[in-house]
Amino acid sequence: MARTVIDGAYIATVDGSSTEHATGYIVIRDARIEAVAAGRAPSDVVDGAREVIRGDGLLATPGLVNTHHHLYQWLTRGYAQDAILFDWLVSLYPAWSRIDADLVGDGALGAMAVLARSGCTTVADHHYVFPRGGGDIVGSIVDAAQTLGLRLHATRGSMDLGASDGGLPPDFAVETTAAALEASADAVHRYDDHSFDSMVRVAIAPCSPFSVTTELLRESAALARDLGVRLHTHGAETVEEEAFCRERFGMSPTDYLESVGWLDEDVWMAHCVHLSAGDIARFAASGTGVAHCPSSNARLAAGIAPVRDMLRAGVPVGLGVDGSASNESGQLGSEIRAAILAARLRDGADALAGRDALRVATMGGARVLGRQEQIGSIEPGKLADLALWRIDGVEHAGIADPVAALTLGAMPPLSRLIVQGETVVEDGDLVRVDAGEVARGVSRASRALADRL
Repeated sequence: MARTVIDGAYIATVDGSSTEHATGYIVIRDARIEAVAAGRAPSDVVDGAREVIRGDGLLATPGLVNTHHHLYQWLTRGYAQDAILFDWLVSLYPAWSRIDADLVGDGALGAMAVLARSGCTTVADHHYVFPRGGGDIVGSIVDAAQTLGLRLHATRGSMDLGASDGGLPPDFAVETTAAALEASADAVHRYDDHSFDSMVRVAIAPCSPFSVTTELLRESAALARDLGVRLHTHGAETVEEEAFCRERFGMSPTDYLESVGWLDEDVWMAHCVHLSAGDIARFAASGTGVAHCPSSNARLAAGIAPVRDMLRAGVPVGLGVDGSASNESGQLGSEIRAAILAARLRDGADALAGRDALRVATMGGARVLGRQEQIGSIEPGKLADLALWRIDGVEHAGIADPVAALTLGAMPPLSRLIVQGETVVEDGDLVRVDAGEVARGVSRASRALADRL
């Protein structure tokens, strides 16, 4: 069996004891981590290895886990630059209603290429716009992930509450409840793989309280639990959402989602900016996860999520980029620093330590996606999803703490990204595809979508 050795790196394992090695080695055998230890790799480990990666000047971390994204939105970056969420959505629904599988595939490839080059090995995508005649959109996202070599948690989203029935999206952008449920089940049957080393898992994901009916929320929860897959939605993102839920349902977003069976350990929600202390306690007690998206929350002026309080209560919290049109950077590595700074602005200098933010971006995300036994830390027996960051360049040379190079400094250059034991990024370059061709495909698709308006 093929063996790869990373020798001499600073290793932040993010295991249960937060073990770190100032100089250490990692042994990968095929898709799994075989060993991680302090010191240089022994000669009997190095001998016969397929590849020995020199770790001097590198920080090794688990691959980062992106728990919330809308990959198709890579095609609409730069739109509605100064809008709050509801206005931003109304501005962009007409464009999104004209997408198809081909355009989404190009956009997803571009968005995931940027994620990969920022240290992300696992991507959770929330796709909820399915125009009639648009083709197999979920399949195009799966294909893009497989082309790049990234691990994908695709969600089959949906909207069935159009403007004529009191929802936010226009009627032409929604499906019927029955069609959404049928298509969700079909996506699970076609693409979900629940094996230990699965590269594709599928969840069911009605979009938000202001774009789906109560029936769809209830029936989606029942369907997902019948099929044994996870549930995802947006929750408590803005004050406007709070007002919508109180006016329409007579309760807060958290109360409403709990009333339809959406607080549970098989659920994760995006944003959760406006949670009360009682809401946080219910999230913690139920095991409901949160995808924290600091840059997107700032871009749309939604507010700063109470990450300190969620973590102290024991809520599973992961990191998310969110839609590329509400976070034009599209990078996950830089969200670690953004999360720290936002938390400290809200709750003080001790609100979120660098190593805690790294844990949110790795093990936290794995826990949110139900993959904590397979990914999220560097431990023997886990899947070999690793990021190797170069920290001996001009941006970081001499820094007192190598982990701070990633968590507080400029995002370090990525020396290697390894997924399932295979290199997918090397010295910042994509290994399996040509970045220039990906960029050209995104440009063509963005122009084509604009022409359809």
